[in-house]
Amino acid sequence: MKYKRILLKLSGEALMGEKQYGIDPKILSEYADEIKQIHDKGVEIAIVIGGGNIFRGVAGASSGMDRVQGDYMGMLATVINGMALQGALEDKGMLTRLQTALKIEAIAEPYIKRRAVRHLEKGRIVIFGAGTGNPYFTTDTAAVLRGVEVHADVILKGTRVDGVYTADPEKDKSAVKFDYISFEDVLKKGLNVMDTTAFTLSQENKLPIVVFDMNKKGNLLKICEGENVGTVVNI
Repeated sequence: MKYKRILLKLSGEALMGEKQYGIDPKILSEYADEIKQIHDKGVEIAIVIGGGNIFRGVAGASSGMDRVQGDYMGMLATVINGMALQGALEDKGMLTRLQTALKIEAIAEPYIKRRAVRHLEKGRIVIFGAGTGNPYFTTDTAAVLRGVEVHADVILKGTRVDGVYTADPEKDKSAVKFDYISFEDVLKKGLNVMDTTAFTLSQENKLPIVVFDMNKKGNLLKICEGENVGTVVNI
């Protein structure tokens, strides 16, 4: 396998499937199947999942809610998604641990870096919930931060788009996909890969990012086996 330890970043919105909000059990089960394929090959897996299918702090703030309050609500949404994903993974026989940046001892371990690494070494899938535990930071930033802390080889950003394009492919049919692009070129061209804080953190720590379509079966396994899937962002 090309990567021994990965940080998989999943979108909360993707869990909605065809619904308007919430969690589609069918999507959860499909994601669990994809993750099991690489888990069975010995890849060590850490996961950060967004909360946009339940609540977004930025959206709350735009309609008059206090931004800090909204962001904490968003963090709790990521914990709900983490619990749902944990259940789906364990239903398929995988051992998991949910660690949260906010203390919620009844349902999750507090995030402790050494403990998280030990879980990964033992073959457990570690899900990181509640973002960084701080308002004004996205789950993209949480993903890169945790990836750096646990010494992941790569950030795999699973989205509904199959890579990074010159423009939004859903709006511009002439958009061209990159197979490989440098951090520097992403910034020069003003492309939207992750939010600026997350992207800069990844660049400074030389942690590559692969943007790919998580909803296409087999993509996750192909990436871990070294196939050219999605877009690789690297130094």
